[in-house]
Amino acid sequence: MASLLLINGPNLNLLGTREPELYGATTLADIENQLQTEAETLGHSFAALQSNAEAELVDRVQAAAGNTDFILINPGAFTHTSVALRDALLGVAIPF
Repeated sequence: MASLLLINGPNLNLLGTREPELYGATTLADIENQLQTEAETLGHSFAALQSNAEAELVDRVQAAAGNTDFILINPGAFTHTSVALRDALLGVAIPF
């Protein structure tokens, strides 16, 4: 059994309501529920966090050390700007 962590960055909490003609009507809660169901069906544990705050995402990545097997991440706007988040991911040595 693997322990999976889903991390979503800024503004992804607006999925389903922000520009649905561009991003669709599926909400972040819908995505998280689908992943939770699939993970449990396959015998894995699943946790998720969305935050607009970089420090909160970094803290959660660091807290994953030693108890998480894989991190799935959509850093949103931090894709282009967050050296801190990238360093945290490298620092915990968890596949992402």
